[in-house]
Amino acid sequence: MLKYTETVLQKVSFNKDLFKKELRKSLKWLKKEEINVLKTWCVLNFGAIYMDVINEVFK
Repeated sequence: MLKYTETVLQKVSFNKDLFKKELRKSLKWLKKEEINVLKTWCVLNFGAIYMDVINEVFK
C-alpha cells in the first residue's frame, strides 16, 4: 500500500489541494511504521514545494 500511495502522490503533485487530499487519505490506510516512512519520503521528494502541507498533515 505504501508504494501505491507514493505513486498516487507523485501523480497528483502538480496540484497542492489534490496532494493534500491524497496524503490525508493515505494516513487512514497505512500502518504506523509505514506512515513514518511516508513522511520521510514526502519530505525528501516534495519538501521544497509542499513542506507546509506535509507538516500540517503529519502533525
